[in-house]
Amino acid sequence: MKRLLGCLVLFSFLAGCASHVIDPRGYDQTGTASYYGARHHGKRTASGEAFNQHGMTAAHRELPFGTRVKVTNLNNDKSVVVRINDRGPHTRGRLIDLSRAAAQQLGMIRSGTAKVRVQALSD
Repeated sequence: MKRLLGCLVLFSFLAGCASHVIDPRGYDQTGTASYYGARHHGKRTASGEAFNQHGMTAAHRELPFGTRVKVTNLNNDKSVVVRINDRGPHTRGRLIDLSRAAAQQLGMIRSGTAKVRVQALSD
């Protein structure tokens, strides 16, 4: 009985630590975007590829790696398409972390954050 209880506790713990990847079809959320750049350039992302601050990529907590999303800055209506290749943001209240290049195209370098709409694109 102790062994069964121990297995159940371990299983519950492992299930809680599992990544909660979601189905990107129909994904459409608004929230705060931030960006990361030079300090992380060249380091490995959660997907295993090297981060390139000049690439059009982003970090998201739940969308599958490789998902392409359209990100629209709601303050100026500028949009960019990025590919999810990392996990994050690691700051509470943020929806997505963009590469520096993507943030620059959205016009949010100076402010550091922006209110955005994130929409998954179908392939």
